Amino acid sequence: MNRRTDKRVRLVEAADKLFYEQGVGGTTLANIAALAEVPLGNVYYYFKSKESIILAVIEGRRRIIQTQFDSWNDLSQKERLKCLIAHNATQSDQTASFGDWLGSLCQELCKQNGEIPTAASALLKDVLNWCETQFVEMGKGEKSHSLSLSLLSGLQGISLLTLTLKDPIVIEQQSHYLINWLDTL
Repeated sequence: MNRRTDKRVRLVEAADKLFYEQGVGGTTLANIAALAEVPLGNVYYYFKSKESIILAVIEGRRRIIQTQFDSWNDLSQKERLKCLIAHNATQSDQTASFGDWLGSLCQELCKQNGEIPTAASALLKDVLNWCETQFVEMGKGEKSHSLSLSLLSGLQGISLLTLTLKDPIVIEQQSHYLINWLDTL
């Protein structure tokens, strides 16, 4: 990796961490530059604006999600969905402190207008579409969309309650409920 790419990557990773932990609105370019150990004046060499960093973070998260989905390709569709639930549960401590890694960002950014909310909403739409594909392949037909909405709503609701109650046990207990629900389908 060359030095230019290295600094750009560090800036995106720093922005991603700060957006998750303190929100996009609470994060300044100076915060990002400091965490990335890049001089503030150099940030504009890599990104024209905070908006361009936000879009880079969204794209990075999209790639992470797709890589995660791809890693489950050898499993059955139901097992893939269970992996999504289990992965969500492994994040219980972080979720209790900062909320859902995707949902929190989407909720904050989708209150705006323009390119950023469109890109942010695509994150959860990707997850929703992936879930729906799993249900279709399981033979759930016309119910697939509703089932995927129920699953994603359940995951997001669990994350919200885990954050609100500051209790990682909520996500662990409710994840078991969702896995049992999947087993009934």
